[in-house]
Amino acid sequence: MQEKITALRADCTQEIEQCTTSLQLQEVKVKYMGKSGLITALLKGMKDVAPEDRPKVGSMVNQLRNELESVLEKKTAEIAEMELQHKLKSEKVDISLKSLDEPLGTLHPVTLITQQIQEMLIPLGFKVLEGPEIETDYYSFQALNIPKDHPARDMQDTFYITDSILLRPHTSPMQARFMENNQPPIKIVCPGKVFRSDSDASHSPVFHQIEGLVVDKHLTLCDLKGTLEYIAQNLFTKDTKVRFRPSYFPFTEPSVEVDLSCSNCGGKGCSLCKGTGWIEVLGAGMVNPFVLENCGIDSKQYTGYAFGIGIERIAMIKYGIPDIRLFYENDARFLRQFKK
Repeated sequence: MQEKITALRADCTQEIEQCTTSLQLQEVKVKYMGKSGLITALLKGMKDVAPEDRPKVGSMVNQLRNELESVLEKKTAEIAEMELQHKLKSEKVDISLKSLDEPLGTLHPVTLITQQIQEMLIPLGFKVLEGPEIETDYYSFQALNIPKDHPARDMQDTFYITDSILLRPHTSPMQARFMENNQPPIKIVCPGKVFRSDSDASHSPVFHQIEGLVVDKHLTLCDLKGTLEYIAQNLFTKDTKVRFRPSYFPFTEPSVEVDLSCSNCGGKGCSLCKGTGWIEVLGAGMVNPFVLENCGIDSKQYTGYAFGIGIERIAMIKYGIPDIRLFYENDARFLRQFKK
């Protein structure tokens, strides 16, 4: 047994010294110290050694293993350093060469507009809320004064999963949910993705909205107009004007369509505003008292106003984008235009 140990020591040491790569060294390690290696075989052969000699032989085998592990460790460090130096020489980078101009990513225009609106409203005390995209019929319609079979539902035709579960047609459900659990004063803004059965150059079945809600005492249309002027003048120019036109939405009374003076021509008339000097941008109004009462808020003490902004609509006007479908085609040439 001692002769075998001596021979193994000499053979293994020689093979380790002859290795020039880490792969060769790994093969030697497996050959001698793996689960089926020669040193492991020595330990398995201890059953053939006389009982009185086993402690001595076992000690010799363990000593052999420790010695070879030390030699392996030293050789591993040598080969690692040698391979590193070879890699540094063969993969040297010439820093005088012109670097490849890899294009950097940028935020999507929908994200840019959403962030811009949020950043201008948060300092005014608005709280940003996000809600589920799969909503109930109750919060999407009934809580907002749109009962079942009401013709106003045709204005916001959407995708139903069941009779009572649907893809939300607007982010207004979060307003109802928040009012149910919070008493005025309320100042919230709800951004998010919404869904409607509509598709052409200016409409998409999937688009983005950001809706605002303020509920407090003594609020009027003047407060609503002041807020929208602040948003419009920060989105476009300080000279942007806001115009209200009477309209109808079930959850507001009175309701208004909101026009902005054309940012392209300054209200003089151009192809963008079709010669009118005004561009229709969003819908708004004073919160219907029924909606307040339905959410547990006393409509005799409190009033509120709400507005809903289509993010893609604003981006199309601000950046001169002719087709809403460009937002979703993932064309890198289109997206690169919005790099700051």
